[in-house]
Amino acid sequence: MGWLMVCFDLPVLTKAERKRAAKFRKFLLDDGYDMIQWSVYARPCVTFARQQTHLRRLEQNVPNDGSVRAIFITRAQWERAYSIMGRPAKKVNPEQIPEQMQFW
Repeated sequence: MGWLMVCFDLPVLTKAERKRAAKFRKFLLDDGYDMIQWSVYARPCVTFARQQTHLRRLEQNVPNDGSVRAIFITRAQWERAYSIMGRPAKKVNPEQIPEQMQFW
């Protein structure tokens, strides 16, 4: 059980590039990812099979240009992450795996 994190850099210099980047972001949200930062999205995956399903979907929707990286992070690693906000620095707890996932 853990999180599939997707990080990307996509070109956005032209109107067409911005449209492709927006379409990719919309795909991620529609596929159950949460936006962690502007180009970092993550979704919980309860099994290896589920992770592979979302990796296949990701491969089918990656724009032609740019760089996309998918990383699987265990629940324990995710919970040890540091999220620091603002000044003065304030530690914020990482997102929790949704409750319905515990039924799996």
